[in-house]
Amino acid sequence: MTTFEARLASHAATTDAFLGRVLDDRVDDAGVPERLRQAMRHAVMAGGKRFRPFLVIEVSSLFGVSTRQATATAGALECLHCYSLVHDDLPAMDNDRLRRGQPTVWAAFDDWTAILAGDALLTLSFEILSRSETHANPTVRNELVSALAIAGGPVGMVGGQALDLSSDKLGDPANPTLDYVRRLQAMKTGALIRFACEAGALLGQASDQERLALKSYGAHLGVVFQIADDLLDATGDAATVGKATGKDAAAGKATQVSLLGVEAAKDYLATMVQAALDDLAPFGERGAILAQAVHFAAQRAK
Repeated sequence: MTTFEARLASHAATTDAFLGRVLDDRVDDAGVPERLRQAMRHAVMAGGKRFRPFLVIEVSSLFGVSTRQATATAGALECLHCYSLVHDDLPAMDNDRLRRGQPTVWAAFDDWTAILAGDALLTLSFEILSRSETHANPTVRNELVSALAIAGGPVGMVGGQALDLSSDKLGDPANPTLDYVRRLQAMKTGALIRFACEAGALLGQASDQERLALKSYGAHLGVVFQIADDLLDATGDAATVGKATGKDAAAGKATQVSLLGVEAAKDYLATMVQAALDDLAPFGERGAILAQAVHFAAQRAK
C-alpha cells in the first residue's frame, strides 16, 4: 500500500467513524423512525473511498488544521454527497439498482423511503456544519454553509442534474454539444469536489490567493474525476466498478467519451491532470499528497 492509499484509507475510516456516531445519535432523538434511520445508514455506511472527505482533510492540513478538526466538515460533505446518490439512483432519475456493490436504497427499501432518507441526509449536512465543534469561528461556519449550499444547489450539483435529465428525459437539447456536457459535468460532479478543496481552505483560513488556487485545483480535479468515470462506464465492468456499466452508451447519452472518442478523451484527461498539478505549484512539497490524488482520480480509468 502506497502512502497515498494509506492516507486515503485512514481518512475514510475516520470519516466512517464520525458518520457512524452521528447516525447512532439519531437513535436517541425522539420521533426519528427506525426505518428512516436504517435507510440513512444504508446510504452512508456502504463503503466507498470517501474521496471528497479526503480532500477536505488534506487541503485543510496545508494550513495546520488537524484531521480531528476537519472531520466534521468532511462528514457533512459526505452526507450531502450520499443524499445525491440516493436520489440519483431512483427510478425517476437514473434507475440504478446497484451502488458500491450493494442494492441502492430504493431497491433495498422503496421509493418513498429513499426520497426521505436523501432529504434527511441533505438537511443533516447543514446541521453538522452549523455546530460550534465544526469550527470555533462562526464566520467560518457561515462561509462553509454558504459554500456548500451553492455547490449543492441550482448553480451547482442540482443544476447539473437538471441539465443531465433534461437531455435524457426530455431530449432538450436533442444533441448535446461538448460545451453543454462539460458545463453539466462541472456542475453535477465538479461542484462538490471544488467545495471539498475550498472547504479545506476555509477551515485553514487561507489567503484569498491560496483559496483561488485550491478552487482551481478542485475544478480541474473534478474534470479528471468525471472523464475517468465516463471511461469506466464505457470500458469497465460492473464487478470492478461496483455499479452498472455501459448504461451511457446503451441510453445514447452524450458524454465526453462519446463525443470525443476514447483516445481523445484520454488525451484531454492528461491535459486536465497537468492543469491540476500546476495549480498546486504555490504549495511546493506540501501539496505532494494532493498531486497523488490527481493521479489516483485519473488512474481509475485504467
